[in-house]
Amino acid sequence: MKYVDEFRAKATAQKLSRAIAAEAHPDRKYHLMEFCGGHTHAIFRYGVQDLLPDNVKLVHGPGCPVCVLPISRIDMAINMAEQHGVTLCSYGDMLRVPASKRRSLLKAKAEGADIRMVYSTQDALNIAQAEPEKQVVFFAIGFETTTPPTAVAIKQAQTMGLKNFSVFCNHVLTPAAIQNILESPEVRELGTVSLDGFLGPSHVSSIIGSQPYEFFAEEFQRPVVIAGFEPLDVMQSILMLVRQLNEGRHDVENEYTRVVSAEGNVKAKKLVAEIFELRRTFEWRGLGLVPYSALRIKKPFAEYDAELRFPVEEVPAADIKGCECPAILRGVKRPTDCKLFGTVCTPENPMGSCMVSSEGACAAYWTYGRFREQAAS
Repeated sequence: MKYVDEFRAKATAQKLSRAIAAEAHPDRKYHLMEFCGGHTHAIFRYGVQDLLPDNVKLVHGPGCPVCVLPISRIDMAINMAEQHGVTLCSYGDMLRVPASKRRSLLKAKAEGADIRMVYSTQDALNIAQAEPEKQVVFFAIGFETTTPPTAVAIKQAQTMGLKNFSVFCNHVLTPAAIQNILESPEVRELGTVSLDGFLGPSHVSSIIGSQPYEFFAEEFQRPVVIAGFEPLDVMQSILMLVRQLNEGRHDVENEYTRVVSAEGNVKAKKLVAEIFELRRTFEWRGLGLVPYSALRIKKPFAEYDAELRFPVEEVPAADIKGCECPAILRGVKRPTDCKLFGTVCTPENPMGSCMVSSEGACAAYWTYGRFREQAAS
């Protein structure tokens, strides 16, 4: 199968493993953050880190849109459904993420709120068309990858003259999160998290291109290699980062050339710019308030902004006591450092978003048995 089998070839993986081991200087350590949760799952699924020398360490980043959404925004969604009686449409992962008072969208649904799982923005539009007596709100989350479909939905609703469709916008931006991590005291001053380079996200970069990362490479002198999701993509990108660090370079390189270009998807970016604008600040789970890190709907499309149509109070909320999701998302801790992991917190009874999402680091450790291997060692 093109672009699958050839990127999982055992012989090539062994060759790349030997190359990384040969080129990684034994007297130094390489701490590389895979920003994207999709990379974290690929690394664990295929055992990539087991093919690396001990001095090449992978740090898990906050590239999981479900994981980084703060509890207060989930509370707002529940309150919209309960206080205003809207039909709230959300992706499946979001339904089980714990909110305040041990609630969730799924529990609110069980208590009578009209909350429905959808697979796309088009599903939410279809519900609005089929049930004109309902006010349908699409709970929009995600990085730059899922923002264009939300923009398309708003344009379609406008074209169709739908008056019962709106969007609760929670789209966040990858570059702002990377900058926040690099500027954090844990990286700059305390040294809690050593970061020598980044594996750039794949799907996000297919939209925004490779150009936005040039600022980080230059300003913070950290190399960035945009990596595909297949195991050989990841290993080749690690080799490219090791070579840059050995040569004292901090460039933006694109391993994922079959999908990502320098300029990205120009048409998609133009559509997003038409519908959305930057928020001055937005809260990320684990990162706190991050300036200019999220989008909101522009005034010309304000009638489709659920926050304006169905206002509810946004009240700060704390994570469940003992849950280390915030620290895990910053790369400060690993899932196995959390006392709740695998005991109180499991996929069947998640205490935090990192165990719920299909891109969460805790879910990756659990699904692929990484925690069991560590316990045995």
